[in-house]
Amino acid sequence: MLNFCSNDYLGLSQHPRLLAALHAASSAGGIASHLVCGQAAEHAALEHALAQWQQLPRALLFGSGYVANLAVLQALLGKGDACVQDKRNHASLIDGARLAGCDLRRYPHNDVEAAARQLAIGARGAQLLATDGVFSMDGDVAPLAALAAVAGQHDALLYVDEAHAAGVLGEAGRGSCAAAGLEVAAAPLRLITFGKALGSVGAAVVGEADLIEHLLQTARGGIYTTAMAPAQAAATQAAVALVASVEGEALRQCLQANIARFCEGARRLGLPLLPSLTAIQPLLAGDDAAALAWSHALEAHGYWCSAIRPPTVPEGAARLRVTLTAAHTAAQIDGLLTALAATR
Repeated sequence: MLNFCSNDYLGLSQHPRLLAALHAASSAGGIASHLVCGQAAEHAALEHALAQWQQLPRALLFGSGYVANLAVLQALLGKGDACVQDKRNHASLIDGARLAGCDLRRYPHNDVEAAARQLAIGARGAQLLATDGVFSMDGDVAPLAALAAVAGQHDALLYVDEAHAAGVLGEAGRGSCAAAGLEVAAAPLRLITFGKALGSVGAAVVGEADLIEHLLQTARGGIYTTAMAPAQAAATQAAVALVASVEGEALRQCLQANIARFCEGARRLGLPLLPSLTAIQPLLAGDDAAALAWSHALEAHGYWCSAIRPPTVPEGAARLRVTLTAAHTAAQIDGLLTALAATR
């Protein structure tokens, strides 16, 4: 089937340079945790490349974005602290705050004033404001400049999950913080995942040097697990170089053209498209059975587009989560639109 539910936004997972780097690396396995003997030259080179690309002081690798979010929140927060989060944040951010034992306060989606009210309650200890940069099920972008302002007013650290923004938004694909013009002081800690636009696997937290050093020494999700394979780190470094290059910019332009083509076609056909300017284009089906039936009907036409149901989305908001990539052709997008209209 033709895949329209992948997060491989730039089509890099099969890029020859990534595959060549993967095969040329020194080792296929991580061998031990980073702090024992697992840190290889490929890991150090990737951390350096990530910091250079993001124009931030330092980066620290983790095995996955989910683990990284758990590790960051548990390392920074505890009893007496508060974590304020958007209600549509990724599950890993919510789970991380719960496991940290802090006071978790959630505000309505993208409601900056509500976030400010939650921060104004205060805490005996530290406060952290966490948000997705691009929301994984809706595809919309967080109002980061406004959130950074209220975080600063209440002496809270802003932590941004760039999973679905890194590689595709901002200058050189640096993500939603770059697109919003935020410097390191405004958003001192950010998550970059490798399994989406970078076409690889794993994650890194990038940001202010002292915060990264603290995570290196205390984040249990990094200390007590085997390092990622050096081969994977080498492939990811190749992906970072591509994303930051002229070729990466061309891929982002292609992706934007594909998004525009799909959105225009969906509106022309009257498809129930939610507002999104990113590669994530949700089509609201409503109840679970309708979403499943729509997805299965598309399979019969040769298109893979999974149904998304509660608890991933709210009750009554089941949907098809169409994702566009730079690898899709105009003919493939038009074919999907025809199939969506025919199977609705």
